Amino acid sequence: MPGGRLTQQERQQIALGLADGLAYAEIARRLERPTSTVTREVMRNGGPTSYRADLAHRATERRAHRRKPSAPRGPEAAQDAYGRDAEAVREYEETLTTVFMASGMPKMMARVMASLTVSDTGSLTASELVARLQVSPASVSKAVAFLDSQSMVRRERDERRRERYVVDDDIMYQGIVASARATAEVAETARQGVGVLGAGTQAGTRLENIARFLDFVAENTARAAEQAREILHSKPGPTVSDR
Repeated sequence: MPGGRLTQQERQQIALGLADGLAYAEIARRLERPTSTVTREVMRNGGPTSYRADLAHRATERRAHRRKPSAPRGPEAAQDAYGRDAEAVREYEETLTTVFMASGMPKMMARVMASLTVSDTGSLTASELVARLQVSPASVSKAVAFLDSQSMVRRERDERRRERYVVDDDIMYQGIVASARATAEVAETARQGVGVLGAGTQAGTRLENIARFLDFVAENTARAAEQAREILHSKPGPTVSDR
């Protein structure tokens, strides 16, 4: 399987595949590349409707030219302590960001979420995120506000009274539950529309079907989250030797 950065010819093949309506996985198969490589390439260069091979290639060259190695600080230093490949970690963080974006998360919010997720402590301060992502404090503040509203991060104060943004196992549970509540709210609103438009009309029937479908999804999503939390967070019972 080819390694290294995508070539200009490969980017042209990606553009042709998108024009033909091919899925990322199929394009990746033809290039003999991981699907995540193609997904990341497209999402960071305009998305499937705006991707252009020539612009993507020039943008990649500019990013490579601007990128300068620096001494690790903060979270990066902790990564080096484990003997990790810094470039592999950076590439993985970009891939995770791309996946979050593909799920509907805005780019800046996806970058913050990915940074928090790959940090060993699962928490970073605003100043650490600014330094890590090379963005403005206002961008970080806006991203955190969004993630907080979606129950994807929580805030806490450390020993120096600095606000830290935290992502952990319980945050994922809270995020799923919040998503289920939002889905249930859409279902309820759709059901209200049935009364307005009439149960026997085409629009009323459509809204009723939407409401029933979303009710089912919301209920089962919340139940699955509860079950997963109970199973994964439960402690094993005492063994014979412990008695």
